[in-house]
Amino acid sequence: MGGVTSSMAAKFAFYPPNPPSYNLIVNESNGRVGFSNVILKENVDVLKLCTKRGNEIVALYVKNPLASLTVLYSHGNAADLGQMYELFVELSIHLRVNLMGYDYSGYGQSSGKPSEHNTYADIEAAYRCLEEVYATKEEDVILYGQSVGSGPTLDLASRLDRLRAVILHSPILSGLRVMYPVKRSYWFDIYKNIDKIPLVNSPVLIIHGTSDEVVDFSHGKQLWELCKEKYEPLWVTGGNHCNLELYPEYIRHLKKFFSVIEKAPVLKNISEQNADQSDLPRNSIGTREKSRSSVDQREKSRASTEQLERSRLSADSNERSRSSTDKREKSRPSTDLKEKSRSSTDKREKSRKSVDRPENSTNIIEQPERGRKSIDRFGGMMRSVALCNIDCFKPTGSKV
Repeated sequence: MGGVTSSMAAKFAFYPPNPPSYNLIVNESNGRVGFSNVILKENVDVLKLCTKRGNEIVALYVKNPLASLTVLYSHGNAADLGQMYELFVELSIHLRVNLMGYDYSGYGQSSGKPSEHNTYADIEAAYRCLEEVYATKEEDVILYGQSVGSGPTLDLASRLDRLRAVILHSPILSGLRVMYPVKRSYWFDIYKNIDKIPLVNSPVLIIHGTSDEVVDFSHGKQLWELCKEKYEPLWVTGGNHCNLELYPEYIRHLKKFFSVIEKAPVLKNISEQNADQSDLPRNSIGTREKSRSSVDQREKSRASTEQLERSRLSADSNERSRSSTDKREKSRPSTDLKEKSRSSTDKREKSRKSVDRPENSTNIIEQPERGRKSIDRFGGMMRSVALCNIDCFKPTGSKV
């Protein structure tokens, strides 16, 4: 069974840059670790972290003296830290946050081989570093997962009750669903985000391009519908899988999100802040703390969670519901179908005390110039470092 899972993971998810975009060097004068091909700023630390699966991964920490929040960023499947460095620095500046990124096992100068469970151990090592080295509190952490990075992000988020927020950038429903239009979860699937996102208690922002040719736009929409704590999503009209950072809406929406999150009371979700009446009471700090004294203790709960995922038939139930809906709607014109879907989504959203009401009723951000020259400094900066070339999946038929 494990062989089938590993084989599928290799075909789907992992394309580390070969050769890596950087080597590690040590400054003999001060002992600081750096990158061979990148001039690091003084506020940037490079670290080597040991994972519980025996690998040593490379992490990068960008400090911002004005920051009150810290982002833990899990990058896409065809990038490494050398390529992500400029983006990390820009995000730290524009969002006024500390930011930690890391290379998965087998990526960059991290040891081992990439696998689903190695990435889970990798993100835990990075999170543990934030707690132990930088004294970062759980309630000050925002997890950011891009593309395949949505897998380790949601795995960790589903086991941490007091995270400040979660951001999913071009996320996947699951590994198998990227390649095939399956309607249920199978035991051999990987990164089953569709089953984990309902377990996330933090506010979730989802960003996805409507013209994504790699991970269909429907992945982001369905994940958003399954969120407990929805924040106004960013659907970038015309955006594809590899270029969302180039659109001015990207950084503008992130700034708005961080402004709301930063002002929100600690340990309270955003819907409690914006609504007149609170949601059902949540567990107390003491109760949650007893249940999560360490990352290793939280890991013990993953086995039971995975068993629960295997046993529960939520996906089948959803499919039966979809099927009955499709039968009812076959007789209707396509325009009515779209209106029905839109109306249903609006009703669900109104009943949930939305985390943040959109300023207008349209969820999709209009993008009048698909191939335009960005006038935004951030977008121009990202274009100058050819960011759009480092996150794309290889075609499904490509050989590793």
